[in-house]
Amino acid sequence: MFGKKKPIPQIDKDQLELIENAQKRIKQKKRLYIHFVIFLIGAIFLIAANTVLGIGKDFKLFGKEWFLFAILIWLFFFLYHLFNVFITHKFMGETWEKEQLEKLVAKQQERIDKLKAGFVKEETLIAQSEVYAEANPKIQSPKSKKTQSELTIIVAAAENDAIGKGNKLIWHLSNDLKRFKNLTNGHHIIMGRKTFESFPKPLPNRTHIVITRQNDYKVPDGVIVVNSLEDAIDAAKSDPQPFIIGGGEIYKQALLLADKIELTRVHEDFEADTYFPKIDTSVWKEIANTFHTKDEKHKHEFSFLTYERI
Repeated sequence: MFGKKKPIPQIDKDQLELIENAQKRIKQKKRLYIHFVIFLIGAIFLIAANTVLGIGKDFKLFGKEWFLFAILIWLFFFLYHLFNVFITHKFMGETWEKEQLEKLVAKQQERIDKLKAGFVKEETLIAQSEVYAEANPKIQSPKSKKTQSELTIIVAAAENDAIGKGNKLIWHLSNDLKRFKNLTNGHHIIMGRKTFESFPKPLPNRTHIVITRQNDYKVPDGVIVVNSLEDAIDAAKSDPQPFIIGGGEIYKQALLLADKIELTRVHEDFEADTYFPKIDTSVWKEIANTFHTKDEKHKHEFSFLTYERI
């Protein structure tokens, strides 16, 4: 999903407007010039038809030759055409063109500034990730050479999709914690600020990426802070399988982008203040299901489920 090419920028709306209006202006003036030439030739022809060829010589209107009225009517339409081109469309003259060019230049400069800011931000995120990886070589995987990454959601949810209450887990399942550790070990883990703050300290052997709107949010060395899920995914580009680990809002956003879901389904309903979104089986296909019964270490029945996007 990280191998997609960035869309090629399309022609700017203001550029297109400027080009279309310039072309329209040229066509208007051409049509006016042609109208003027035809009017002159037509007027001469009408006069010649009446005086030389004698066409309608005996036909008069209000005591005047008929061709005079024909020429006057034609002149009216020509003057109306002239008025439209140079009066009605005056706003499309040199002043308008200058305003459009200034507007275009300002718009282009704004786009350039945004692109520069984006490049700086992306380079910073990549540098943070690479520095942490160099400082922790054990977390590198041979798969990191792959150009494609598999964004994976990992979550434990009850039958009613409850996942937490008061920023804490509702249950303690030893095998679930072991599974979480085994799957995420050596990978980037992406989370919201509240999820990060629920840890006593950063989890070992993993690169933490924290999403928060706080610009001055303080974190320990090695933890990457970003402002959006998109930036978090960019920061984990070098990882063949980054994991989304919570909370509820981050899960909701990630569900539209993820390639896989590793779900621990706890087979009971619980009261909670945070829930996992419903899994749409028309979008996700279950490829693995392992059931665990209750025992001395597990107070609830649960299943390990794996889903892949269809």
